[in-house]
Parts: sequence; C-alpha cells; structure tokens
Amino acid sequence: MKILMVCLGNICRSPLAEGIMQHQAAANGLNWEVDSAGTGNWHVGEGPDKRSTRAAHNHGVDISKQVCRLFKVSDFDYFDHIFVMDKSNLSDILDMARSEQDMQKVKLLLGDKVVPDPYYDDTQFEPVFMLIEGGCKDIIRELTSV
Repeated sequence: MKILMVCLGNICRSPLAEGIMQHQAAANGLNWEVDSAGTGNWHVGEGPDKRSTRAAHNHGVDISKQVCRLFKVSDFDYFDHIFVMDKSNLSDILDMARSEQDMQKVKLLLGDKVVPDPYYDDTQFEPVFMLIEGGCKDIIRELTSV
C-alpha cells in the first residue's frame, strides 16, 4: 500500500500525517510506504516546521528527517491513496487529476472534516496531531478490513 499525505506547504500537517501513518502502520505490522507533499512550493527542500517536529516527538514519532516536496501529477500513478488535509488542498489536487481513476484516489484525511492549519497558532499543533492520529487510525481500520 502506498499512501501520500498532502497539505499546503508540506511543513506542518502532511509531515505529521506521514510520520503518524508510518508509525501506526509499523505498529500494526503493515508494510506500507507513506510520503507527503505540498500543493505550494514555498518550502521545497526544507524540513518540517519545528513545532510539528516537536509535537510528533512528544508522541514518539520522528519526522525530523523528512524533506518538503511539491505534489506532482505522476504521484497519481505511484500512490494508491492520496489524503489531503483541507478542501483547498482537495480542490488543488483534483484540478491536477487526469482521469476519474486519479480523482478516486483523493480524499480528505478526516472523511468530511478538515485538518486546520496550525501554522499561525502555536497552540494548535498538539490538537492537530491528535486529529491526524485519529484519522490515520480510521484509515488503517478501513483499508485493512477490505
């Protein structure tokens, strides 16, 4: 199973989602490949936001070695599932889809809810971690019960 997590800048939410999903997949004995990307190119080549790294570390998840990258159309070919953090990300990724098959791979991480962007509020990184963790657990349950 190959999963891609996507947010705007690939420094806050999607690195957390990548790290949390990798951590949970390993804990469940799943040999899944997980990556993350952004829809904007402001941070390409940088590591995750220090506040995301800290929140992950507080829960035993290491995201410090991740490197920000931009979503590319070929990601539709490589990944089985693409989970986005909010409706803007959803729209951006669906606009890049080449087919119905591409579109069917893309979903909001939290079903019908969005993961708020914590970038402008230091106090939101911990709640965002918890939201993403719950979403990842739900996805694992959904994808392993099929």
